[in-house]
Amino acid sequence: MKAYIFPGQGAQFTGMGKDLYENSSKAKDLFHQANEVLGFDITKIMFEGTADELKETKVTQPAIFLHSTILAEVMGDKFQPDMVAGHSLGEISALVANRTLAFSDGLRLVYKRALAMQKACEATPSTMAAVLGLEDHLVEEICANTPGIVVAANYNCPGQLVISGDVDAVGKACESLKEAGARRALILPVGGAFHSPLMEPAREELAAAIEATQFTAPACPIYQNVSTFAVTDPSEIKENLIFQLTAPVKWTQSIQNMIKDGATKFIEVGPGNVLQGLVKKIDSSAETEKSEI
Repeated sequence: MKAYIFPGQGAQFTGMGKDLYENSSKAKDLFHQANEVLGFDITKIMFEGTADELKETKVTQPAIFLHSTILAEVMGDKFQPDMVAGHSLGEISALVANRTLAFSDGLRLVYKRALAMQKACEATPSTMAAVLGLEDHLVEEICANTPGIVVAANYNCPGQLVISGDVDAVGKACESLKEAGARRALILPVGGAFHSPLMEPAREELAAAIEATQFTAPACPIYQNVSTFAVTDPSEIKENLIFQLTAPVKWTQSIQNMIKDGATKFIEVGPGNVLQGLVKKIDSSAETEKSEI
């Protein structure tokens, strides 16, 4: 069974999507539609922008979404998923790819999400850190015993977890994690505490937009970050998506469940190849590949 997986923030690069634009009239139409929906020329930033311009959350998130969803669309009949999943932001790309969301609705939600997250980041000094070489339960325990707000945010693969919270708490937790034997506990260059309680204002703002958006029965199940199991019910998908901003991304558990349910090949759709690497670390026998036009 084929599982298609969609990347999140951090996979962006200058020139992303340009080959799609130049080689497909369908892609060109969708990029033009995106410029109209967003009200600014995102294609120009994607194709020619600097790394700093692309790093802005309000640009990064729609740019990665566009690269992923337009690639899936251009693949045409070659795109035949038995199941899908997306890492954080990538979950919305996956929901467009499996026909739960219309392209323009997905783009509006992504942009709303980006702006709401940016606002939440500016409200409280917060950050994230990558923790390597420590068991999940030890990381969770240390976070729980650290004063302030710090939680496990991304379960990327065994031995690789990202924590998230207020600046002081994340710093203190990193010291404790190193003392406990972590190979690394490294502060990440991000603007805020994604997938933590500090994203509550963004979750509330996005919830209203999600509730007002039409979700239809998908073409195949999605394994969502919050629940990790196959979901096909539109109202359940909607609910999981609302809680995604303040809940951890359970990527390890989602991939394990997809394999349990019969996934034999994982195809990454969008910029970068981070997710293929994570899948291999979760299960070295899983077959992975990069999607092509």
